[in-house]
Amino acid sequence: MKVPLNVGDFLRRGAEVYPDRLALVDDPEAKGTLGRLTYRQLNSKVMNMARVLEDMGVLVGERVALISPNSGKFLVSYYGVSGFGRILVPVNYRLNSEEVEYIIEHSGSQVVLVDPEFQHLVTGVNVKSVIVLDGIEDAELFADLGDKPAPTPWEGDEDFTCSINYTSGTTARPKGVQMTHRNAWLNAATFGWHTTVTDRDTLLHTLPMFHCNGWGMPYAVTGMGGTHVIQRKIDGESILANIENEGVTLACGAPAVWAATLDAASKRSAANRPIPGKSTMRIVMAGAAPPSKTIERVETELGWEFIQIYGLTETSPVLTVNRTRSEWDSLTPEERSKLLSRAGTPGIGTQIELDPSGEVLAKSNVVFQGYWNNPDATAEAMAGGFFHTGDGGTKETGYLTISDRKKDVIITGGENVSSIEVEDALFQHPAVAEVAVIGVPDDKWGEAIKALVVLRPDVQATEEELIEFCRGRIAHYKCPRSVEFRDTLARTATGKLQKFKLRSPYWEGRTRMVN
Repeated sequence: MKVPLNVGDFLRRGAEVYPDRLALVDDPEAKGTLGRLTYRQLNSKVMNMARVLEDMGVLVGERVALISPNSGKFLVSYYGVSGFGRILVPVNYRLNSEEVEYIIEHSGSQVVLVDPEFQHLVTGVNVKSVIVLDGIEDAELFADLGDKPAPTPWEGDEDFTCSINYTSGTTARPKGVQMTHRNAWLNAATFGWHTTVTDRDTLLHTLPMFHCNGWGMPYAVTGMGGTHVIQRKIDGESILANIENEGVTLACGAPAVWAATLDAASKRSAANRPIPGKSTMRIVMAGAAPPSKTIERVETELGWEFIQIYGLTETSPVLTVNRTRSEWDSLTPEERSKLLSRAGTPGIGTQIELDPSGEVLAKSNVVFQGYWNNPDATAEAMAGGFFHTGDGGTKETGYLTISDRKKDVIITGGENVSSIEVEDALFQHPAVAEVAVIGVPDDKWGEAIKALVVLRPDVQATEEELIEFCRGRIAHYKCPRSVEFRDTLARTATGKLQKFKLRSPYWEGRTRMVN
C-alpha cells in the first residue's frame, strides 16, 4: 500500500491523539492574536480556513501568499492552505514593497494574507483578495469551523507542490523554490528524528516561520503533540522569559539569535537572576557558520544542548546534522565546541559528495522539485543528478565542514583562505560581537583580508589588538590586514551575512569582484 504523503498528516495525528492538549501559545500582544489553543481548537481553525478558501473559489493548486512575522495564524496556514491542496507562498516581511510585489506576481498568488504592521508592502499588488490579519478583516478566515460543512479533503500526489519558498536573494532576484509534500514530510520526519522531538517538547518559534516553513520543525512538533510558543520579535530577554514561563525545551535559529540570548543571559547572571532551561533546553543553529566560542558559551553559560544543521531552502532544508555523541562526553567544552562547529553528518536518506572543485553536492528526498517558472536555473542546479549547493566544503570521517560560499573564498597571494576560519578566530576575542571577513582589492596580494567588526556594548578593542589576537591562533597569511569597526552588519532575515553588500563598496569601478 502506498498512501501519498501530505503535510496535513502531522496535524491529523496531533488532533486525534492529543485533542485537549495545549497546542499553541500565540503572542498575546499581536493584533488578532489567537491566544492559547488546544489541538482540537487548532484543528477546527485549520478546517475552517480551508472551508473559507474553498468558498472563496481558491482552487487546488492556486497560490496563497502570506506576509507576516511569526504568528499563530502562520501555523494555521501551514495546514489550512497546504494540507488541502493549495500552495502556500510564505514571504519575507523584511523585503521592500517592490520585492514583495515581484514575489506575489512571479508566484501567481491571487490571495494575499498580510500582517497589519506590513500592510504597506502590498498597496500596489494586483490580486483578487488582500486580507489583513488584524482579527477583524480575517475574522471569518480564522474562526472555528463550528456547524459549517467540512472542507473537501485533498488526497493528491505527494509530489505536488506544498509551498513556494523564495530564496533570500543575496545575489540576484529571489527564485521560487518548489517544495513538495514529500520534501516537507520527509524533512520534518528526519529532522524530528535527529533532534529527538517527543510529545514532551515545547517549541519556541525563534526562527522565521516563512523560512523553509520553519525548517520543518513545526510539522515535526505538531505530529508529536508538542506545544508551539510564538516569538514574534527577536529579543534576548524575551526569549529567556518565554523559556522560563512556558517550559520551552526546543528552539531553532541563526547565530545572531543566540548571540542576543547569550548577551541577555549575561545580564541576568550579573543581576543574580536564574538562566532558564538548564539541562532541559536544546537549540538548533543554522543560517550561518557558528563560531566555536558561541557553541562553547551555549554549553557553559546557558547549560543548554547545542545542535547544528546545514542546508538550503532548496533542500527543505536539512542536509546534515551535528549533535554531540557519546565519544565526546569526556572532552572539555572547548574541545567539544570545535567538533560541533562542523556542519555535521548527512541526515538519514541524504547523500553528500564533493565535486573536484570542492563544491558540496547533495542527493536526497528533501531536495526540491525545481524553481518556479525557471527551468534553466533548475537544470543548472540539478546538473548530473545532484543538487549543486554553491558551498565549498571538506569531508572527514563522515563529517562535512563548510569552508565558505565558493564566491566568498579569499585568494590572497595565491593562497585560498576560508573567511569562516578567520571569523572563528576573531570571535574568540571577548570584545567581538559580530564579524564578517571579506576580500578587498590589493595591488600586491590580489586580495587582502579585511575584517568588519561589531564590538560588544561597553567593550573596546583596537585594530592592532584584534590582528595580533588572530596571529596567535591561525597562520599569519590568513589574518586580517585591516579591521574596520561597524555598528551593524548587513544580514538576510535568516541571519546570513550579505557579503556581496559588504564587499561591493571596495570593488566599485571594477568589472569583476575578484582581483
